[in-house]
Amino acid sequence: MSAPTVARVEGIPFRLPLTSALAWGAHSALSAAEHVLVRVTLSDGTVGQAEATPRPTIYGETTASVLGILTHLEAGLRGLAITDEVSLNRVRNSVVNNHTARGALDMALHDARARAQGVTLFDTLLGPSTRVRPSFILGIAPPEEMLAEARRVVTAGVRCLKVKVGREHERDLRVIRELRAEFGPDVLLYADSNETLTPQSAPAALDAMREAGLMYVEEPLPARNLRARAELHAQGRLPVVADDSCFTPADLDRELDFDTFDVLNVKTARNGFTDGLSMLRRAAAAGKRGMVGSQASTGLGTIHAALLSTQAEVTEPCELSFVLKLQDDLLNAPIAFRDGWLDVTSMRELRVDEAKLSQYRLS
Repeated sequence: MSAPTVARVEGIPFRLPLTSALAWGAHSALSAAEHVLVRVTLSDGTVGQAEATPRPTIYGETTASVLGILTHLEAGLRGLAITDEVSLNRVRNSVVNNHTARGALDMALHDARARAQGVTLFDTLLGPSTRVRPSFILGIAPPEEMLAEARRVVTAGVRCLKVKVGREHERDLRVIRELRAEFGPDVLLYADSNETLTPQSAPAALDAMREAGLMYVEEPLPARNLRARAELHAQGRLPVVADDSCFTPADLDRELDFDTFDVLNVKTARNGFTDGLSMLRRAAAAGKRGMVGSQASTGLGTIHAALLSTQAEVTEPCELSFVLKLQDDLLNAPIAFRDGWLDVTSMRELRVDEAKLSQYRLS
C-alpha cells in the first residue's frame, strides 16, 4: 500500500491575549500572541498541525508573510508522499529565511507522518529525558511588576527564570539581586541581553551578572560582532548562550568554528524538528550544552518544544512555560508544572480545541 500524499497546506491565523506585555531587547515588545496554526492534510484525510510564531523584529516575518509562504510552498508539496522526507525538505527549503513558516511546516509534516502511521509524535519523538525543567521568560518591566510576575509563575510550579535585560544595566542588576534575595537558591536565574551590550561594556556586565548568581547570559553582544563575541567567550567570565547568532545549521557551523558560546538554544518555532535535532546533535558532538526555546509559543508550540527538550543532548532548562503568560489557550486543558518540572508524558492527551480555535481565529 502506497503512502498518503500531501493534499493541502493551510494557515489559520489566531490571536490570544496575554496577561501583560512581554518586552525585550532595546525596543521590542509583544502584547498578544498573534500566531498561525499550520495544517497539512494528506490524501487519506490525516491532518498534521503546528504553530508558526511570526516575529517581525527578529525574523522579519508577519502573519501575512507566513500565510503567503505556505501558499507558495503548497504547490511543490502537493502530491509528494508523506514518507518522502528528502523531497519534502527539498521543497520546504527551496526558499530562504521565513524561519517560523518553514519550522512550523516541518513540524506539521512530522505530525501528519506519525498520524498516517497510526501513532503520534509522542511515539516517534519522545526522548529519554521525559521530565524537563521549564524556564519562564521574565520580560522587561518596572521592577515591582517583574517581581510580582516571578512570584506568580513560581507559585504555578516553575523554578527557573530567564530574565530579560539590556535597557538599563544598574536596574537590571537590582532586579536580579531582588529575585535572588526573594527566592534564594531554589530558583535558577539566567539573563538574556538580546544583543544589547557593547564590546566595551560587556566584560564588566558579565562579571556583575556572575557575582549576582546567574548561570549564564544569552547573546550579550550583537550577532554581527563575530570577533568580539569570540574574544568575550574566550575570557570565560560567564557561560554564553547562543540564540540570535544560531538561527540555522549553517550559522551553527560558523559559531562552532569561532567558538563563541557554551550553550546552544534551539527553537522549534524557527528550526522545526529536522534542523532542531541535527543542530543539538552537532553542538553536543562539539562539547556544547543544549537547551530548547519556544519563541513565546502557545500551547501547541509548547508541546512540540517539550518533545525536543526530552532529547539526550538537551542538558539545560527549556523555555516551556510561556503559556503562563496567556489569558487563554487553544488546548483542551492547561499544561501543568509541578515543583520545578514538566512531565512531558502528561501532555500526551492535549490537543487543539476546535471551539477555542473558532473563538480566537482571525479572519
